[in-house]
Amino acid sequence: MMAGMTTTNTEPRGALLVTGASGQLGRRVVELLLERGEERPIIATTRSPDKLADLAARGVVVRAADFDDEASLERAFAGAERLLIVSTDALDRPGRRAAQHANAVRAAKAAGVRHVLYTSLTNPGPESLIGLAPDHHATETRIVESGLGHTILRNNVYAEILLAGLPYAVASSKLVNASGDGAIGYVTREDCARAAAAALASSFEGKRTLDVTGPSTATQADVARLVGELTGKKVEYVPVDVATAQKNLEGAGLPAPVAAIYASFDAATAKGQLDVATDAVRELTGQPATSLADFLAQHRAALAPPS
Repeated sequence: MMAGMTTTNTEPRGALLVTGASGQLGRRVVELLLERGEERPIIATTRSPDKLADLAARGVVVRAADFDDEASLERAFAGAERLLIVSTDALDRPGRRAAQHANAVRAAKAAGVRHVLYTSLTNPGPESLIGLAPDHHATETRIVESGLGHTILRNNVYAEILLAGLPYAVASSKLVNASGDGAIGYVTREDCARAAAAALASSFEGKRTLDVTGPSTATQADVARLVGELTGKKVEYVPVDVATAQKNLEGAGLPAPVAAIYASFDAATAKGQLDVATDAVRELTGQPATSLADFLAQHRAALAPPS
């Protein structure tokens, strides 16, 4: 077994723990903690410990954890003082992800964790039109009811999501979706990771909910304009209804349930539910969030029409 990799009951006290560390966000949070020279032990949990061998070689304690198995979570969380729950991707059946998160909250309390952090969603309350919102709302409620110190990080829409569809918008000169005139506080995954790492490593012990966003909001017309300026090709925003948006996504190859979730983000946007911009990234990290214009400029090559 490689140095640092363990699934035993070793309990480094005062440790910082990140779940889902084999995913993009979780791994990046761990890397940022290492880059900042964090002196406290770092625990990374995953269903696939072998995928984190490189982090184990850098001194990270890697533990197997299954969100469907509460006992495995309690063992994995042993010794952690502050714990980041990265929301899972279990969307195969309704309610599974909320149940997984409930397992994690109970396990954290049983393991003696002092502060829980959770990656949530902008405005996930009962009024949200986003298909994923009920899971996040249920998890936030569980965390609050647990009585644990907590930091809920309500991440807005990842700017990276735009890169999947914008090349086709450039090719057709039309950006088509059901967002209407609504705006989104697009935030980069990197900024979400920076905010999470900073909050996890902080000394804050109270209870707070933070909206993690880009520095400003943007409508789809704004996105189309920015893309046009970067590519030199005119792109027009064409609003459609939600049903048409979902049908278009299915036509592009997305499974119907996934297309429905994406279309629900459009519906929420049109109602202003994602029109949130804060300075939380700067306040947590000391560095400003990346603007949408800068992000798109950094990924100009990815905007080229598919060949």
